[in-house]
Amino acid sequence: MAHDHSHDHDDDEDGLKETVLNGLHRSLGAKMVPFAGYEMPVQYGLGVMKEHLHTRAAAGLFDVSHMGQVVLRGPGLDEALEKIVPVDIANLPEDRQKYGYLTNADGGIVDDLMIARREDHLFVVVNAACKDTDLTLMRAALEPEGIRVKLLENRALIALQGPAAEDVLAEHHPAVRDMKFMDVATLPLGGAECWVSRSGYTGEDGFEISLPNQSAEAFVKALLQDPRVEPIGLGARDSLRLEAGLCLYGQDIDERTTPVEAGLTWAMGKRRKTEGGFEGADYILGQLADGVKRKRVGLRPEGRAPMRSGVPLFDAETGGTQIGEVTSGGFGPTVGGPVAMGYVATDFAGEGTRLWGEVRGKRMAVDVAALPFVPAGFKR
Repeated sequence: MAHDHSHDHDDDEDGLKETVLNGLHRSLGAKMVPFAGYEMPVQYGLGVMKEHLHTRAAAGLFDVSHMGQVVLRGPGLDEALEKIVPVDIANLPEDRQKYGYLTNADGGIVDDLMIARREDHLFVVVNAACKDTDLTLMRAALEPEGIRVKLLENRALIALQGPAAEDVLAEHHPAVRDMKFMDVATLPLGGAECWVSRSGYTGEDGFEISLPNQSAEAFVKALLQDPRVEPIGLGARDSLRLEAGLCLYGQDIDERTTPVEAGLTWAMGKRRKTEGGFEGADYILGQLADGVKRKRVGLRPEGRAPMRSGVPLFDAETGGTQIGEVTSGGFGPTVGGPVAMGYVATDFAGEGTRLWGEVRGKRMAVDVAALPFVPAGFKR
């Protein structure tokens, strides 16, 4: 029986949700896997390595429609949202976007998200696996203040990433050339009203585009007709963000890690670090004042073997003490070797510190390294 692909909450036989582009992924020969409750493409015909390198060299197209697109609207919105998101929202200008996170009473990160200021509302993009949690939390905090929290079910979300992204998208609308990193605009692309931000999660220049479900497949097909554009799956999305030193929620950050431990307090802004007034402020401001016992660091394993999530880190080749753990790791195609991130005791967080990761009972040398592993290509 044919699937109706018009709703992103259609379940397939496995109870997985499908994005509106599911049929297109299949027609492109994607290998589909379960991810955050959705059936998503992990790779296409090129394979993860080539897809990764293509994105860094030209332009990669990603379906990120599984993520939650939320509109917040109402009086006193900034003040109300600042109680649960410890970043400076009040000073976010119109048509600009910023990175932020929701925190809990212990200062842990409930989710990380992007917040954009539009003419009369805030547009928030949240992680797929955290959608329900985030909505419950936002509704509980904001609806009593008279703010409407609306999850958009009728829009897809795609990302076009890489050094050729601007040239590719400019053929559909030249105004994208004037956008700087983290600018947001409403533009007609492929005959639809698109909400475009100059951002992404690969470390490359690029754009994220929210567009109506009914226009998504035709516009994606039009983009893919450009020889500079290839479809890219979750495999390369993961290796790209890891090389860029960017956190994956549920691996590198979660409700048991704080923004201070994760090295994400740059997003807060001076006023919030001074004033507090948000969930977990006592913990977070306390850590800013007194320091933390562990920190997120970049890691470069010696040799060719990757160190993956969960590998314990020790302070000696034999015996010694476990002082940390790898949270994300794999092969970095652009780096040409294994890269990883993890948390280590603060005394061992200095760049160049030699540690040992235990892989299948054998200890391998790994050095603390600066992040990102690949310099960012954003257009400031």
